[in-house]
Amino acid sequence: MAQTARSKQAPSSAPLAATLVHIERHAGALASSAVARMEETLPWFRVLPADQRSWVMLVAQAGVRSLVEWLRSGGTLAADTQEISDEVFAAAPRALARSITLTQTVALIKVTIDVAESQVTELAADGEEEALTTAILKFSREIAFSAARVYARAAESRGAWDARLQALLVDALLRGDSADVLASRAAALGWADAPPVAVVVGRSPGGDITAVLHTVYRAARRARIEVVGGVHGDRLVVVMGGATDPLAIAGQLAPAFGSGPIVVGPAVPSLDQATESARSALAGFRAAPAWPGAPTPVSADGLLPERTLAGDMEARRALRHDAYGAVARAGGGLLETLDAFFAAGGVLESAARELYVHPNTVRYRLKRVSEVTGLSPLDGRDAFALRMALAIGRLDPAT
Repeated sequence: MAQTARSKQAPSSAPLAATLVHIERHAGALASSAVARMEETLPWFRVLPADQRSWVMLVAQAGVRSLVEWLRSGGTLAADTQEISDEVFAAAPRALARSITLTQTVALIKVTIDVAESQVTELAADGEEEALTTAILKFSREIAFSAARVYARAAESRGAWDARLQALLVDALLRGDSADVLASRAAALGWADAPPVAVVVGRSPGGDITAVLHTVYRAARRARIEVVGGVHGDRLVVVMGGATDPLAIAGQLAPAFGSGPIVVGPAVPSLDQATESARSALAGFRAAPAWPGAPTPVSADGLLPERTLAGDMEARRALRHDAYGAVARAGGGLLETLDAFFAAGGVLESAARELYVHPNTVRYRLKRVSEVTGLSPLDGRDAFALRMALAIGRLDPAT
């Protein structure tokens, strides 16, 4: 009984008690005036669907009710202020935060506050106009902070969800799932599938996954490419779209990776073919320690010998077909010249004597080998790949 009596007496002892009565009486009209002003001054608000405009009306009405509660409490308790101001946005579904941007929300708040200020003389009791104006300004600050909290929570939730979706997409790529699965997951992320597409694999820098991916996105925006990334164990896997020079673009993304090798898979026309690029990049990442002097980043094709030694059958096939097979198909004594050149320790004159030809003939044939394979026997690194290709080709002569 005593508690009920005190609660009934609270309005009369609260600051702006007489003004509170006026505001409660005109609450509906105040919210309607605010929405009408929004339609007059905000062109984007006029084209919103009817359901979204009704949500904004609910928020405006909740805002007036919260203002009343805030004034009744005296507006002095920070905890109560946050709780009351957060109730304003609880009136609308979370979808509203995805439909209306934070900038637009700030504009809505400003219009509502402007309308409330313009009606201070009608809302305030005699002698309380200045106090009401000050109270409205303080409450508007709390509402602005509350809006920021709503959008921050939505951004955190969306960021975590996007990270999970991207991890699922990368996992599907690594598993070699069907094109339909890849397409559906990519569509959920808004992937534009700009060609060419290439996969980059390196060590993750560690820490929060969302923060790691944010660093990747920031670098991708500077490079003006599409990216999807995921952290798998200690590896960071990034799918690049629209990277016309994958190796150079991967160099721009390098700061997002941890220490160690960064391997770039071959470019493919679209995402549904990116499994090939992902497999090559992963195989190269596993084999990269066998080449301590490898550049960073390095192409997966540049690691074909190491990948072959590590048991990668795709790399073995590439050396057999694209190197040994190309030389064998070209004919003209190229295979014999390579054998003699390597047996002579890379000395042209010794190879020429072994073959009973002029040294210039050896030079010409070695140049032809470079043309048909893209590997120069005069380069130490390429010579290593060619020697391995000769061995593989002779172990599998049926190809």
